[in-house]
Amino acid sequence: MAVFSDLALLDQQDPLSSTRDLFSLPEGVLYLDGNSLGPLPRNVAARLQQVIQQEWGEGLIRSWNTADWLHLPQRVGARIARLIGAQPEEVRAADSTSINLFKVLSAALKLCADRPVVLSDTGNFPSDLYIAEGVLQQESRSRTLKLVEPEAVLEALDEQVAVVLLTQVDYRTGRLHDLKAVTRKAHDVGALIIWDLAHSAGAVPVDLDGSEADFAVGCGYKYLNGGPGAPAFVYVAQRHQESLQQPLSGWLGHAQPFAFETRYTPASGADRLLCGTPTVLGMSALEAALEVFEGIEMEGIRKKSEQLTQLFLELVEDRCAGWGLELVTPRRPEERGSQVSFAHEEAYAIMQALIAEGVIGDFRAPNLMRFGFAPLYLSFQQVGTAVEHLRRILSERRWDRPEFQQRAAVT
Repeated sequence: MAVFSDLALLDQQDPLSSTRDLFSLPEGVLYLDGNSLGPLPRNVAARLQQVIQQEWGEGLIRSWNTADWLHLPQRVGARIARLIGAQPEEVRAADSTSINLFKVLSAALKLCADRPVVLSDTGNFPSDLYIAEGVLQQESRSRTLKLVEPEAVLEALDEQVAVVLLTQVDYRTGRLHDLKAVTRKAHDVGALIIWDLAHSAGAVPVDLDGSEADFAVGCGYKYLNGGPGAPAFVYVAQRHQESLQQPLSGWLGHAQPFAFETRYTPASGADRLLCGTPTVLGMSALEAALEVFEGIEMEGIRKKSEQLTQLFLELVEDRCAGWGLELVTPRRPEERGSQVSFAHEEAYAIMQALIAEGVIGDFRAPNLMRFGFAPLYLSFQQVGTAVEHLRRILSERRWDRPEFQQRAAVT
């Protein structure tokens, strides 16, 4: 078991220790929920003030040109591309994850018109499955959404599958799909693949181009720290760009938006994935937030992520043994993302008690406590402190109070 002197030494040796100063975090809060909403980078508030007061307040409509608001989707997309193993011209920031998924799933199905199955797994984020159902309802031919257990995806791939739709990191358990291996098998049977990177971008090294992925989507408000409801991103491999037909043919996906032609002509490349006007405030916040990754390689982030999650897992099992916690996250670091989840019959109440003491994680139905570990602002000593809070709450039954049993609208 690690002791606090050991943790202090780990913090002293941590090459990412100084990046914590780039974030504005409340005093006394141990934030283990960056996998759901990243904290505020310090530079974002100043950037938004500039956009509001100068670019909007003084520049007014002229700022579409003078501040180049029009090309925010391309600029922000280029920053994200470096983090997910893509080229700048393959990634655009736009809309929400669900809307982008609707675009690329619809487009992918057009490229595989003779195959009836969309394959996903039971660990996929429900919203992705809802979008898939909606897309299939609009298909002119009969197609099926087939769900299998995460471990059965490779076995389920056959020549009936048109598109594979997977979230790389399971939002509940943290289980990590082997992106390269699954993509290779999908291509071996002639299927296309869409990856949801919402729980991996910014925390796990991703190599979309090296793995020859077809499409990907992801959000900007988790490990990318772009703020609540931040714009999402979408990736399309260069080899698919000129044949892509996405259904939301909005004006900024047009080849010449300001020609105001009455017929739609798609833009070249990934720009055809754009639709409506970019949300300038949200895009500007995300663009500034991504600056915290400058000069940092994803391999270094991943190394610390594995250390943090392993430390938490081992400390919880040592310090909190005998109180009904069940690990549902893979034990091997290479098989999980940057989170650890434990099941408990009183998971909701325990998490509320933790939050009341300043240790913020979250709950996922029916019985999971979920803890996210963002290496840019978490220390090893904070992990030890969080576990001590959890130990006291369990051993003293602090969770067993009426206020911790009240379910809030957002869990």
